[in-house]
Amino acid sequence: MKRLVIVGDAFLDIDVHGRSERLCPEAPVPVVDAAEEVRRPGAAGLAALLAARDSPRTSLVTALADDRAGRRLRELLEPHVDLVAMPLQGATVRKIRIRVGNQLITRVDHGDGRAPTGELDDAAAMTLARADAVLVADYGRGVAEHTGLRRLLAELAPAVPIVWDPHPAGPPPVRGLRLVTPNQAEAERLAPGTADHRRLAEHLRSVFASDAVAVTRGAQGATLATATQTTRIPPPDDAAVAAERWIDTCGAGDQFSAAAANALLTGGDTHRAVTAAVEAASRFVAAGGVAALHGDGTETGPGTGAVAADAFELAARIRCDGGTLVATGGCFDLLHPGHVSLLRRARAMGDALVVCLNSDDSVRDLKGPGRPLHTAADRARLLAELAVVDAVAVFDEPTPARLLERLRPHIWVKGADYADRPIPESHTVHRHGGEVVVVPTLDGHSTTKLIATMNARA
Repeated sequence: MKRLVIVGDAFLDIDVHGRSERLCPEAPVPVVDAAEEVRRPGAAGLAALLAARDSPRTSLVTALADDRAGRRLRELLEPHVDLVAMPLQGATVRKIRIRVGNQLITRVDHGDGRAPTGELDDAAAMTLARADAVLVADYGRGVAEHTGLRRLLAELAPAVPIVWDPHPAGPPPVRGLRLVTPNQAEAERLAPGTADHRRLAEHLRSVFASDAVAVTRGAQGATLATATQTTRIPPPDDAAVAAERWIDTCGAGDQFSAAAANALLTGGDTHRAVTAAVEAASRFVAAGGVAALHGDGTETGPGTGAVAADAFELAARIRCDGGTLVATGGCFDLLHPGHVSLLRRARAMGDALVVCLNSDDSVRDLKGPGRPLHTAADRARLLAELAVVDAVAVFDEPTPARLLERLRPHIWVKGADYADRPIPESHTVHRHGGEVVVVPTLDGHSTTKLIATMNARA
């Protein structure tokens, strides 16, 4: 299996979710009552976790301090990537975002840490030597300036596809790379006086002496300049974001560069890699950006869509408002009257209902190789259309216990078929002060029976 190596500065990102109902008496600014705090790897750490979802052999070469935030970063990263850590001089960078509902109020940054320069240690050098593709996620804190690292990257560039995501406070990319991915604002700073996206991409490709430059342009996709042509690559039509809500673009650049590097790792050409990256970044933003991720940077499950992000925002809002959050779960492969009856009863118990939906792999493990009949994305969309369902979140494990750790519903609802059976996730619900309620179900309605009847009639 091929190895992807991520190189760059890793931060600890912290999202504080709360509510605000009054202004500070000392100044006309909101007072935020914090209700929930989510910690996740940021910068190159986030890029590595996003890349690892598609490339199991992912390594991260970064610099970490031996402080509380640095140790927390290790805990979040090590289960998912092969971590190679150089020493960090100073304190780990922490970026704290304060959010109320779906609105970002402010961001507070801490930490002066910078990676030292000099010779590359053996562990980092060996990791890069084994790379089949490399992503440099530069965040201006010294890793991309490391002289030994830059020398090795320059030696690798002719033989290994390298993607470089630059930062205004960082050094220029080494020459001869496969792809450089500045966003529009970064590109304009790198080439003052040039605003046209096509000219920017062409000019920077010449300046960097790279095979290609992709200038990312948010909702407009990206402009790709190669030696033979310059093209605009738009996002897919079905990845649009509702204009009425605040759009959280945090992490979109990391998703773009990670997807491009993974595409090059598996043999795709540059145009296909950038096309895949535009689609991945667009869907990432449409799904709520980093708000759709767990603290370790992993999604609630494949095919989550925007409903997953809405589920966590909804849960935080209901708790802040003192309401009752209800949750239920299942495969919901063929929606039938029994499902609708269960969902209606569940919704009547509180102020909002979140459906925890088994992912495709989870359904397959439970029901066998012929299931599910519909993908998680399609099942989630269908459930979200029901008036009694307020949000949907997909989980990939046999039970939704991990998902419930974050949702923390006041009531967890199961059907009567569990009346005489243990409910594995009940201890999770009880630990957070919730209760488990078993409701009657309609007799004669079962997806398995429906499938058997259809097969018998075929």
